[in-house]
Amino acid sequence: MPSSAGPSIDTITEGGRVTQVGEGQEADESAPPVMTFGAPTAGEVLAERYELVEHINNDSAGRLVWRGVDVILRRPVAVVLRYPGGDPATEMLQAAVAASRVIHPNLVGVYDAIDEAERAYVVREWVDGQSLRDLAAEGPLDPARATAIGNAVASALAAVHATGMVHGNVHPGTVMISDEGRVVLADARTDGDDSQESDIRAVGGVLYFALTGHWPHTEAPLRGATAGHGRAAIPDAVRDAAGTLAAPRQVRAGVPAYLDDLTMDLLDAEIAPPSSDVLAAELARLDVPAEEEHYLDNGGPLRFAADTEEEPSPLAAAGGRKVAIGIAGLLAVALVGLLIGISALGGDDKDPQDTAGATPSASAPAGEATQAAAQVRKLTVKDVRIIDPDSTERNELKDADKIIDGDDDKGWETDTYEKRPNFGNIKKGMGVWLDLGGPHSVKSVQVVLSATGATAQLLGGTTNPASTSDGDNQLVTDYKKDPIGRPFEDHDGTTMVFNGFDADKKYQYLLFWITELPPSEGGYKLGVQEITVQGS
Repeated sequence: MPSSAGPSIDTITEGGRVTQVGEGQEADESAPPVMTFGAPTAGEVLAERYELVEHINNDSAGRLVWRGVDVILRRPVAVVLRYPGGDPATEMLQAAVAASRVIHPNLVGVYDAIDEAERAYVVREWVDGQSLRDLAAEGPLDPARATAIGNAVASALAAVHATGMVHGNVHPGTVMISDEGRVVLADARTDGDDSQESDIRAVGGVLYFALTGHWPHTEAPLRGATAGHGRAAIPDAVRDAAGTLAAPRQVRAGVPAYLDDLTMDLLDAEIAPPSSDVLAAELARLDVPAEEEHYLDNGGPLRFAADTEEEPSPLAAAGGRKVAIGIAGLLAVALVGLLIGISALGGDDKDPQDTAGATPSASAPAGEATQAAAQVRKLTVKDVRIIDPDSTERNELKDADKIIDGDDDKGWETDTYEKRPNFGNIKKGMGVWLDLGGPHSVKSVQVVLSATGATAQLLGGTTNPASTSDGDNQLVTDYKKDPIGRPFEDHDGTTMVFNGFDADKKYQYLLFWITELPPSEGGYKLGVQEITVQGS
């Protein structure tokens, strides 16, 4: 198998159009293969199910990316294969199994992971589109699109991090944009050096790359890559004589100050980054149509701060990026990773256009800092009940309280339905209704299920009718007017994370609505083990 000589191009074309993004870095084509035993061939069917159609590329980890077809479900798939299997493939398979448990619209779905000793392979969702690397090769993206892509990546990481896992492979080659405009993150590949913080800092690298076409090579350099090396190299970022990174606004015109500041803060090792869910919420707030961006320029985003006495480099001073002085502000940020506005290092160097977005100084009242630090937290669910609008017997309503007891091993489950996954055609669905006790800003809802293969969505509402068949029918009708994010329809995970909440809206009542059940012994059945709500 080929060895690495630089970052990947991640491209194969059909009629000149990129149709799939490979993962990782492409291997040096001049390097001879070192073995052939276990090598795949076009037309071969793996595991009596996955037919290999076209070899896409090789990566620096010794993996081959193929386009394939699931001959049972008749859907296109990507097959990431390496040979031999066994111990050399352990990390790849473990990462795939972990990734398969997290279902999110901005994550590529993982369908299967198989070790056959002479080779091992991961089967995942096929995405027609381009990598961010290829998209930006045509020129830097406009700020609105860069923000939208950053928001999607941060949202995907928030779902991964909510389970305690790390992605570990965030870079322009694994950020994929489908032909329909969907942004997805592919190919988790963690190792001992990866952390949730390095994932978050990599979002800064993705924003920087989208805005400039240059990779900053900070906390998350491309694996096996060096700047300027090989035919597929990504240009290194512009730096001054001291090696200080140039801000995006210094590389190209038209980058808003708020986006420039946020990107550079994420890349600054001296500034503690926010958590991924806070970053996703902030990028969602900034993800506005281009014609509305001037409103953000006036108000500015929230910023996170660092305490430093070092003099700014000529590049930093010229760009107007500011680092706040103040221990109180830093402590508040360290608690929740809140994005807080920053004042200038020196009063005389203040950028006039950033005046409206300047933060209070360290002398702000302690109560305000405490209030900010308490913003993002696990919300208490005051009441929970099962919604079953199509049942007259209503014998599936017990054990709802186990859904919010903090124990993933205990939960509520449906009866077994024998005929069809959609409740035997008897019901249009069942759900779990949550009362947060009052209006709250909600960031995310995580649902842990007992099995893979369920179809469900999250709904919001303002009514609380009686717990009867008629009341449940009224509730479902009202709540379906307010879907939150996309429904989970075609997936193979046991954890669903919903974060499509309106940042300007308060929520008290939520409904996790199940429309199809996964197969179980003797029919179809599902358990809801735990639901966790994050917000303020």
